[in-house]
Amino acid sequence: MNFRRLDLTFTALLLPIDALALLFAGVSAYVLRFSRFVTEVRPILQDISFPHYLQTVFLFVIIWIVIFAFSGLYHTRPRKAWSELGRIIIACGAGTMITIATVFFRRELTTSRFIVLAVFGFSVMYVLLGRLFLRAFRHALLRSGYGHRRFAVIGMNSAATNIVQNYRNNPILGITIVKQFRGWNDETRRALKKLKESGKLDGVLLGETDMEKVKSLELIAFAEEDHLTFMYLADLFAASFTNIEVSYETGVPIIEVKRTRLDGWGRITKRAFDVFFALLLLAITSPILIIATLALAIEDGFPTFFLNERVGEKGELFHLIKLRSMWRKMSIGPQFSKNEKQNLALEKKLIQEKSIKQGPVYKISGDPRITPIGQFLRRWSIDELPQFFNVLKGDMSLVGPRPHQPREVDAYKPHHRRVLAIRPGITGLAQISGRSDLSFEDEVRLDTWYIENWSPALDLYILLKTPFAVLYRKGAY
Repeated sequence: MNFRRLDLTFTALLLPIDALALLFAGVSAYVLRFSRFVTEVRPILQDISFPHYLQTVFLFVIIWIVIFAFSGLYHTRPRKAWSELGRIIIACGAGTMITIATVFFRRELTTSRFIVLAVFGFSVMYVLLGRLFLRAFRHALLRSGYGHRRFAVIGMNSAATNIVQNYRNNPILGITIVKQFRGWNDETRRALKKLKESGKLDGVLLGETDMEKVKSLELIAFAEEDHLTFMYLADLFAASFTNIEVSYETGVPIIEVKRTRLDGWGRITKRAFDVFFALLLLAITSPILIIATLALAIEDGFPTFFLNERVGEKGELFHLIKLRSMWRKMSIGPQFSKNEKQNLALEKKLIQEKSIKQGPVYKISGDPRITPIGQFLRRWSIDELPQFFNVLKGDMSLVGPRPHQPREVDAYKPHHRRVLAIRPGITGLAQISGRSDLSFEDEVRLDTWYIENWSPALDLYILLKTPFAVLYRKGAY
């Protein structure tokens, strides 16, 4: 069974699974209402015959399934579990409102309100459990390699290699990389043709974002001719133009490129999101922050907090707050001006000798200035916790591009400055996609995509995934 057929099969299975879940939800609500536990608290004022009730449940199951369809719950492309849960809650909520409205207009005022509310709770739970079971079964098949699409990747740059590694590490994505080619030429064409004829190739993924247009068109034509699925990585130019608005006032379509979705209500929503979750996370992590502060004070005295000048939204400067992770005598900043000239010279030398990143942003591996406790704090990103105060102040957001120092921003290329369009973040799409392992160009590409495709759901997804990125400590130094 190929990947497309696997998706269609599981999409078709959703319908009977949801119908059974909704039916069981109705029956469970009825059983619960007439159970001794509930009747002792809320006595039954009017008996409801089960056969009559069951007929009504069947009718509303059909109505709710229609609502589910309009809510996009039968899309053939699988969604993330958190996204699906949100849609299930909204769809069941809409179904409950229709049920309540029907009761009101039919003047069936004796209908148990308890049963209506219980149906909502049970339906969300049963539908989600049914879908999670199907999802687990589908993932088990994909992990065994069943139903995979077989792709060849064109390009060996860092972005393409990361994609290949990601597919190999995550078989539940349903793609097997059978071959990775350096570029598109006659030799690659012959090799792909041979793979296709032997039934070992379903598609081609173009990972070389700067390939010449002529060659790209040749590859697309080849894919169409041989009925291969064609996918490609969006380059910086393409990512910058995903959010557009078309106007026809002049009689000719004029396309306006929107800087970001974070205008108007988007900005208000994101700020409310930031304040709420920053306060919540600060309350949760405050014991860790206090213990870390005391440990640093015992190790190397005060100050334990470190203020570092960074460039924020629209190029405005602010002081980023971190826990100090370096020895005081080697630290740089307004609090440590005594040895500033000497420390800057040392840092410059370390960047030249030990930086593991190319481009305007540096990352020093095996930095001798970091204390033992500071190394632990960095490894687990505990030194970043004080930045919740930056979020509350309004200098930063919970999610967004990471802020850099003025000297780093001075070395930006023009397209890099795109990331300054919004408030910088404590975490971001780049941080959950590789942290320090990504090149700066890849970080900019991901941050640009985030800016153009922002949504509250995306912010929540990144926040939920950040602890796992820290746990695996991928790219942490």
